[in-house]
Amino acid sequence: MIGNLLGLTALALGWRRSRLTWPVQLLSGVVLVGAYWSAHLSGGVGKQIVVILAAVWGWTQWQRGNRSDGDVEVRFATGRERAVLVAGTALGTLAVGTLFTVYPQLSWDAWPDAYIFVGTLAAMVAQARGWVEFWFAWVAVDLVGVPLAFNNGLVFSGLTYSIYFVLVLLGLRAWWQRGRTVRPAKDTVLQGASA
Repeated sequence: MIGNLLGLTALALGWRRSRLTWPVQLLSGVVLVGAYWSAHLSGGVGKQIVVILAAVWGWTQWQRGNRSDGDVEVRFATGRERAVLVAGTALGTLAVGTLFTVYPQLSWDAWPDAYIFVGTLAAMVAQARGWVEFWFAWVAVDLVGVPLAFNNGLVFSGLTYSIYFVLVLLGLRAWWQRGRTVRPAKDTVLQGASA
């Protein structure tokens, strides 16, 4: 429960483009590794180790990607970057789903779990890059994760994912507005225009 609450906190911090997003995400991963380890869920442990590594990488990306005012640079991904993100998610899901199918002890529902795992990683990579599209990756993960959690009796996780979904929509709106090209104010006189 604490790990999930820390994850929610990390998402809220990400919405605000706070560099604290990544240390909180790392702490969430550490707590959840302990929870999954004690429950003998090796797939969950593996996922959280990847989340921890992605959080460290995200932290370094946001440290280097700051604007001169200290804010995190937010932008829309290029068409090529989007294609790579989607293709990587699809190929990663195929690879991880195959792994989970071959070793069923790693996952209780191989293909949706593989998609959630890879989609989470894709979202974190896009977030670390400062791409607005990372919110769409989270929406896609939540659209699978919420019903999957409820269908498997994981009510607290389902409720947590539902809260994630609402925060994701709010974060998407905030980053979308931030990522749009800044237009000059209407009262600004452009060079070559009559005043």
